[in-house]
Amino acid sequence: MQHIFTASEYYKILDLPADSSVEEIKKAYRKKARLYHPDINHDSNAKDFFICVTEAYEFLLTNHKKIKYDEEAFNQAMEDWRKYRQTRSRRRAAVYARTSYTSFKNSKLYRSTRIFDGARILFSYCISIIVIIYSIYGYIFRLRNPVPGLDKPSVFTFIMLLLLGMLFLSVSTIYFIETD
Repeated sequence: MQHIFTASEYYKILDLPADSSVEEIKKAYRKKARLYHPDINHDSNAKDFFICVTEAYEFLLTNHKKIKYDEEAFNQAMEDWRKYRQTRSRRRAAVYARTSYTSFKNSKLYRSTRIFDGARILFSYCISIIVIIYSIYGYIFRLRNPVPGLDKPSVFTFIMLLLLGMLFLSVSTIYFIETD
């Protein structure tokens, strides 16, 4: 007979306080999944811990709003979870535990933990490139076509805009190549 967890135990499994946000749940799961995935952790209990962590993540993510706001809805969600989804979650986690960590990282479940998706990263790349190009083009255009009565364009403003574009580009690159 497998242990039936409560919501507070699921939070404890992920080392989270009960008032955690969805982003905190995702981040904690990524950390714990890497720690306990049997492909990385060769401890004899790693597979069981990995299954518990995955189950906790799925439950907390699915029922996050119900846990926070409505006790009756939460109790119904917990009952439904135990009847229909808990066993399925454990089976899915057991399958993920048998795969390599690299395959697991490419799974739909693991990808669901990403706070930034590809569209947001692509959007930030576009914004950063636009800022960089506009800064360079605007500065050169103002040098070549001065406006009567205005001073030359500010080198400080040009450098700040260029640095801002580079910062956006760097952050986008970091999130793009993030492996964990």
